[in-house]
Amino acid sequence: MKKSSQQSIRCTRRSFMKTAAIASAAALPQIVPASVFGSAAPSNRITVGQIGCGHQSQRIVPSFLVHDDVQMVAVCDVNRAGKGYYYGDRVLGRETAKRWIDEYYAKKASGDFSKDDAYDYILGHKWAQSESEAPGGQKVSGGCAAYNDFRELLARDDIDAVTIVVPDHWHALIAIAAMKTGKDVYCEKPLSLTVHQGREMVKATRKYNRVFQTGAQFRSCPGVRRACELVRNGRLGEIRLVRTTAAANSFPSPGPGWQPQPVPEGFDYDFWLGPAPEAPYHIERCFHRWRYILDYSNGQTANFGAHTNDIAQWGLGMDGTTPVEFEDNGSEFLPEGSLFTTAVKTAFRARYANGVELTCDTHKSSFAKFEGTEGRLEITLGGTIRTFPTNIKDSVIGPNEIHLPKSNPARKINRRNDIDSDHVGNFLDAVKSRKDPVEPVEFGHSTASLCILGNIAQLLKRKFTWDPSKEQSTDEDVNRMLSRPMRAPWKLS
Repeated sequence: MKKSSQQSIRCTRRSFMKTAAIASAAALPQIVPASVFGSAAPSNRITVGQIGCGHQSQRIVPSFLVHDDVQMVAVCDVNRAGKGYYYGDRVLGRETAKRWIDEYYAKKASGDFSKDDAYDYILGHKWAQSESEAPGGQKVSGGCAAYNDFRELLARDDIDAVTIVVPDHWHALIAIAAMKTGKDVYCEKPLSLTVHQGREMVKATRKYNRVFQTGAQFRSCPGVRRACELVRNGRLGEIRLVRTTAAANSFPSPGPGWQPQPVPEGFDYDFWLGPAPEAPYHIERCFHRWRYILDYSNGQTANFGAHTNDIAQWGLGMDGTTPVEFEDNGSEFLPEGSLFTTAVKTAFRARYANGVELTCDTHKSSFAKFEGTEGRLEITLGGTIRTFPTNIKDSVIGPNEIHLPKSNPARKINRRNDIDSDHVGNFLDAVKSRKDPVEPVEFGHSTASLCILGNIAQLLKRKFTWDPSKEQSTDEDVNRMLSRPMRAPWKLS
């Protein structure tokens, strides 16, 4: 068993897993026979804890469950079970996620369905308020543990890796705490709330020798990889402009004069706020809508922008750096006093050191479009490539040209479930090999920084310069916005 995080760094993956498998046998779900995991022996099985059981967990949980070399043993959320997420009739929270995992393993063990049914099983249910009313009505004893406080989950020595699927203002705190305990991390995008927090996540990853995968899953999309290879290998000539998009807000904001509401039973609201400023509860502040409030997020600029701008970074070969100039390009915000405070219309412009210009704007479709001296290419998040001239998309990438990493070399199609599971699979492969995954922390940090700086330009409504190596601006107002104070007792160190 691990006696310290430093000891876990020195241990090999195999020796650690053999020790943990013996010492923690009683803590693992007894309902799961070995046959459920196929050919994956316990010594090669990665035990995973899920932190955050809201809307996005409906995709992350099945993306782990479909892998035979994984056993999900714990979940954590400050919400026991309740409504108010993206789909209003779905009840989500730690009890729901625990039930997904327990019932999935039980049904798979009984032969009711195969691992490939995980997405339909979780995404297709409208989960009831009461556990006993959940689909199937099957009571499962033992199994997956459920926690309110993530620190209790991190204290377990039998957990190898965690998935972080919580609001952005929690990413750095939880990720750094997890890595201190010797756990590898899969963290949803955008990587961080601030540039400073992102840099601290990079430092912690390398200090504690952890594997870190940024959950920007479209790097595992065959179509996105193909598009970026075409750009990187000069099929468009010299790139002059990249256009990226961000979606509009999915919900309207309570306007000026909105009133506080009572906190629902089973929801630890003060813990949900955590390092963020104290604020009166409103259902539209929490659950899915938090991403439209600056205390917890940088809005759709960093939400969808973390996907489309990540494609821009990959296609331009700019991983690990950012543009050197940013300015507002006509962004719009709601009237003062509205609950939602992030931009309702994303619009910023940036320029790289090599002169390439990037614009990011609100659009009904999510895509990145590259414009060069010899052609244009548009790639959607669904993996559809459009080029002009049209024959560019059929160009063969030669053996001596740039070939970008493949999460799953056998994958040829762009199905969303496959993209998600391949991105997780790439992380699991990295946990075993101790090599970086397809989107390591440095890449996630540079894309998040691009989005955060674009958001700062929108808030300041002016142009500023940026030094990517020093992560500073000549504009002191910008520098003051690179970090945010944390409410006591929370701190990164």
